[in-house]
Amino acid sequence: GEEMFERSVEFYRDVLRMSEVRSWKNGTMKGVMLDFGSGIVEITSNGTDSPGQGAIRHMAFATDDVDACVEAVRNAGYKITMEPGDMVIPSEVPMNIRIAFCIGPAGEELEFFQEK
Repeated sequence: GEEMFERSVEFYRDVLRMSEVRSWKNGTMKGVMLDFGSGIVEITSNGTDSPGQGAIRHMAFATDDVDACVEAVRNAGYKITMEPGDMVIPSEVPMNIRIAFCIGPAGEELEFFQEK
């Protein structure tokens, strides 16, 4: 609903420092597009308290500083579900990464990772 929309926009814009590139309103529906550097996240509200279809369970964001993302999320009062840590993802060319997870404002799982 409206409250979750506002919380989500504030989280992605203010906590994760995504810049607002476009917003609109059409009756009870509205939306905001936020730029995270290599792409755009679009958050919409359907004008009801029902979340509607297509809820997102998990999103991953590449970053240059996993630890700074986690601190911003923690300072905003959101739950960190996995503290930053280093790991190797097995693949044809193993990926050395730093990774962390948190829960976003709509209950979505967010992953922050940086390749080393």
